[in-house]
Amino acid sequence: MNYWLMKSEPDVFSYDDLVEKGKAEWDGVRNHAAQLNMKAMRKGDLSIFYHSNIGVEAVGIMKIVEEAAPDSTDDSGKWIAVHVAPERKLNKPVTLKTMKADPALADMVMLRQSRLSVAPLTEAQFRHILSLSEA
Repeated sequence: MNYWLMKSEPDVFSYDDLVEKGKAEWDGVRNHAAQLNMKAMRKGDLSIFYHSNIGVEAVGIMKIVEEAAPDSTDDSGKWIAVHVAPERKLNKPVTLKTMKADPALADMVMLRQSRLSVAPLTEAQFRHILSLSEA
């Protein structure tokens, strides 16, 4: 199993929106590195749902339920999307400030490449974020 962190602006698509829909296409990603990460995703992988721009915090866990397929919002056929479903909301959000201050997360890709909207996590980083949400 692989672990990921995927960002969305909550005023565009929030974790609560995902819960309401039950399943959603993670579309609109137009960064080549993020696209490569999405192509590497496998059904059953888990991802942290991260609210960017507003809140800037990890808020939930979602599961990859369908692997890479053409992005329905792309007429060129160049870009892909995956489908995700909610697993659970975190007990409490984990802020960017908290993640940046934590030495256990110092090597997290998202902290080194802050503009990357889809980034890998190690299992240890994923579990550490979960533990921070329970503290």
